[in-house]
Amino acid sequence: MTDQVVKALTDPSFLIALLVGVAVFATMFTVMPSLSGNQLKSRMKSVALERDELRAKQRARLAAETGRRRQGLREQQSVGMRSIVERLDLRRALVDEGTLNSLKVAGFRGQNPLTRFLFFRLVLPFVGFALAAVYVFLLGGLAEKPMLMKVLACIIAAYAGFYAPVLYVSNRATKRKQSIQMAWPDALDLMLICVESGMSVEAALRKVADEIGAQSVDLAEEFVLTNAELSYLTERRAAYENLAARTGLDSVKSVTQALIQAERYGTPVAHALRVLASESRDMRLNEAEKKAAALPPKLTVPMILFFLPVLFAIILGPAGIQISERGLFGDKQQSSSDQ
Repeated sequence: MTDQVVKALTDPSFLIALLVGVAVFATMFTVMPSLSGNQLKSRMKSVALERDELRAKQRARLAAETGRRRQGLREQQSVGMRSIVERLDLRRALVDEGTLNSLKVAGFRGQNPLTRFLFFRLVLPFVGFALAAVYVFLLGGLAEKPMLMKVLACIIAAYAGFYAPVLYVSNRATKRKQSIQMAWPDALDLMLICVESGMSVEAALRKVADEIGAQSVDLAEEFVLTNAELSYLTERRAAYENLAARTGLDSVKSVTQALIQAERYGTPVAHALRVLASESRDMRLNEAEKKAAALPPKLTVPMILFFLPVLFAIILGPAGIQISERGLFGDKQQSSSDQ
């Protein structure tokens, strides 16, 4: 029975059929998106229909965020988490300037996010250790491994739980920076138009926040917060520096430095914004070109695995069929002549 199965699996005709089936499936999976029609028109239509709804949601979210910022330290926190964090003095042990900056870049501001961050860094190691211990000792995981390896697995699970909040904040900050970076050149163009039309920087930020919300909610939120800080901070420079610190992007930092210098020395803001907007567009175009240039090496392996077998099957398939038919016909003639 085993010999028959091995013989069937190693049969050249079976292997060719299997390879052709996989290649055809991969080809259809690759070609189907291009046959689904023009997705740009449908996406633009959906964006046009949902534009007002997105603006309403954006304004509601920004209004709620502004209300939370006005509450400041009076914001309601979880009493249990806060008491545990304050009792163990986790802020002194686990919080530094880098942690605070990471939370700001990830969009977490105020005392509540910091309290939850410290609480989860305290609790998750014990949770990870307990889950690993249940899996290893109660459910029979790693049964063939020695006791030292089982204990090491539990310790690794606890270590992963300790750094899980850090990874979450880092991932959130990366996604937020990408969203802001993609919408930043368009925001600069809109701000340049507003400034050249005679608007002040505060009015331009407010207008751009309303318009850019459909593309990047995070950037619109930052503009609204910067506009609020410009209205109540004693130094306007602090508001611009806070914007650069919250985003963590060099392009935003260069624009804030240009705005600070323009207000200090009285230079035209429009000229600086025009130059920086052009640089931001060039940077975005360079990033797109880099991604396009990286496509050929990435497509080499799929082409070798999926496209070339199909070509070989199409080119050599008919010849193989003819050879097999001629061989079968020749065997029949020989058998008839022997009889």
